[in-house]
Amino acid sequence: MTEQEIQRINELYHKAKAEGLTTEEVVEQANLRQVYIRTIRENLRGHLENISIQEADGTITPLRRKKKD
Repeated sequence: MTEQEIQRINELYHKAKAEGLTTEEVVEQANLRQVYIRTIRENLRGHLENISIQEADGTITPLRRKKKD
């Protein structure tokens, strides 16, 4: 996600509040938001994959996803 894309998201947000958006701008805004959310999730997942927990006995355990029932 580039700085220009983030600026465009903000521009569309402010325009939507002030005067409304055209259908093309609504579609653009939705697409940019999806890319933004995907980027945030990927960054968070990357950070979580690098976290390790030190147990009371001194062992280090990498953080893992819980299994679904």
